[in-house]
This record gives sequence, C-alpha cells and structure tokens, in this order.
Amino acid sequence: MTSSTLPVYNISRVHYIYKTKQPPMRKLISTRYSEAAFNSAMLLLRLIVGVLMMHHGYDKLIHYGDMHNQFMNFLGMGSTVSFTLVVFAEFFCALFIIIGLFTRLAAIPLIINMSVALIKAHDWKVFGDGEMATLFLAAFLMLLLLGPGKVSVDGMTGK
Repeated sequence: MTSSTLPVYNISRVHYIYKTKQPPMRKLISTRYSEAAFNSAMLLLRLIVGVLMMHHGYDKLIHYGDMHNQFMNFLGMGSTVSFTLVVFAEFFCALFIIIGLFTRLAAIPLIINMSVALIKAHDWKVFGDGEMATLFLAAFLMLLLLGPGKVSVDGMTGK
C-alpha cells in the first residue's frame, strides 16, 4: 500500500470523542456531577420534602381550633403558642421551601421543629417512631447547608 491509499484519521477528533463519551457504567459509578444535576436534585428534594411537610402541617392548620389546647407546652410558652409555631413551621415555611423563597431561613424553624419532635415526642427513637422526623431533619439540614439550587426564587434573584 502506498501512502496515498492509507485512510486518514483525525487524531484530535478521535481523542475528543473518546474523552467526552463515557460508557454508561463509568458514568453511573462516577463521583462527578454537573451543575444541572445538582440543581435538579435540589429542586426534587425541595418539592418532595416541602409537599410532604406542608401536607403534615395542613392537617394541623385546618384543625387548629381543636388541637391548640391539647398540644404540648414546650419551654413554658404555652400549648397555643407552641402549636402556632409548629403550624407556622410545618405549613408556611414548607411553602417557602417548595417555591425556593428564603429557603435557608425557612429551613431553620423546620430544623428546630423536627429536632423537638424527635427529642420530645419520639424520645430519640431514630429507628422507631422517630424515623420520619429524622428523615425530615436530615433533609432540612441539607437544604440549610447546600441552599435551594438555581431552580428557585432565591436562585433566580441571585441570593
């Protein structure tokens, strides 16, 4: 064969294709993630945890008149004040987390609420009755530390 009949390969193009196209398994076990993946994950976390918590607080909100006198008296504030703070955290702060408005600030009352629920109501039974409180506590701590992501009101306004 002469040099004129040999196929010509563009080495830089082959190298580029090889470097950018990862096999599916390699991508699955990779520890790298893109900004879009992070923002999608934070949106999904906010929506799921926020809707579940808001549903939990909505029941307390619509039965406020029946439940506020039966609630525990936390730190001597009275059962009505304690119950009002719980409803504020579980319904209104969860709404802020869903839309991504003041997310880190809204996570603080929910962290306090879930901590009190885990300690007082569930007697630190992380693997028993307090599993849901523990999961919510972990999710709200993640939102406090990581923020809401770019697919949120906070992310769109640059906060």
